[in-house]
Amino acid sequence: MLNRPASKPNDLNAFWMPFTANRQFKQAPRMFVSAKDMHYTTDDGRQVLDATSGLWCVNAGHCRPKITEAIQRQAAELDYAPAFQMGHPIAFEFASKLAAIAPEGMDHVFYTNSGSESVETALKIALAYHRAKGDGSRFRLIGRERGYHGVNFGGISVGGIVANRKMFGTLLTGVDHLPHTHLPEQNSFTRGEPETGEDLADALERIVTLHDASTIAAVIVEPVAGSTGVLIPPKGYLKRLRNICDKHGILLIFDEVITGFGRLGTPFASDYFDVIPDIMTTAKGVTNGVIPMGAVFVKKEIHDAFMNGPEHLIEFFHGYTYSGNPIACAAGIATLETYQEEGLLTRGAELAQYWEDALHSLNDARHVIDIRNIGLVGAIELEPMAGQPTKRAFTAFLKAFDEGVLIRTTGDIIALSPPLIVEREQVDRIVDCIRSVLAEID
Repeated sequence: MLNRPASKPNDLNAFWMPFTANRQFKQAPRMFVSAKDMHYTTDDGRQVLDATSGLWCVNAGHCRPKITEAIQRQAAELDYAPAFQMGHPIAFEFASKLAAIAPEGMDHVFYTNSGSESVETALKIALAYHRAKGDGSRFRLIGRERGYHGVNFGGISVGGIVANRKMFGTLLTGVDHLPHTHLPEQNSFTRGEPETGEDLADALERIVTLHDASTIAAVIVEPVAGSTGVLIPPKGYLKRLRNICDKHGILLIFDEVITGFGRLGTPFASDYFDVIPDIMTTAKGVTNGVIPMGAVFVKKEIHDAFMNGPEHLIEFFHGYTYSGNPIACAAGIATLETYQEEGLLTRGAELAQYWEDALHSLNDARHVIDIRNIGLVGAIELEPMAGQPTKRAFTAFLKAFDEGVLIRTTGDIIALSPPLIVEREQVDRIVDCIRSVLAEID
């Protein structure tokens, strides 16, 4: 029998927590011990409404029976199989199911274990693809200011969040950045896609002029920038970026780790914006957050560029011990079935207007300086406290938790992304809680 720790551990010292104010947390821990559908249960028995899908990942809600049962069956049948020079049927089955819902032409899948690994994989595919075509001078990677692409060296190099970059030295060389798309003076309190800012994509032409297109391998952007505070692309921006990449032979990578699997009311943001990238990164919702997994989608012509030379040779020297793990694949298939049986990949479109109206009802709440929304994702930006950036939003986070709602904050922005099973009365509960919290905090 497992020697399980008590629900209240007597020593919190050993675990160095990620992206956490460790000292503050360990003085007043916030512990979840179970979850079901839209709610967590705390160690003191309180129900907490999940307004963030865990960390943008539990799209179908918590502890869904089909997913749980699939994991149990698979663990008892085939727990692990190597993915190097070997295979197991469920990995191929899952890849086919993923390709079937992917944007047109993205019919090959490379498995990873997280969004960060998906980004690293996508960047390596882009560089190796140009070399496979005999175009090895293309080595530059272009990211975007305020972009978040995970925490590995490639991801933080093309990423543009200062706090994630400043402690880690020079990072990758040959990287440049587009400007972000946040224009608060013109676009504050916009509902959906902003009208102003399409021409920000033209900054790629400036970068091409500086470096020459012959040196640029790929551009990577989040269709909707999530972790930086929900920055929504202006109308026409992504199509313009696609056209410039096509003009100069540059690959376009969409980081859909957050936007994939129904978050915008379509299977992928690519579908929502009607812009198909060359490479697309996913993770999080691919297994409903239950088992770590990621999947990188590529167009056929990219995959096929590697399929040359003697057939006994490895075409792409990259991969992970757990690429296509059997239990993760089983969880993924059950997740897709849950999405499809309950219409969750498009349910966000049905709720989007109600969600939008509810969020924007906070436009007169204390401290609010902007509200942004698209699909079932939203942001409420707060006026920072003088000399104490992030403190107001963090205080709101703590207060909301005490009142039974889990929100997420980044800087002084409250970011919201409830599971796709959310009901209207739960949307009201989230918004009412935030209004109450903002009325009470300094």
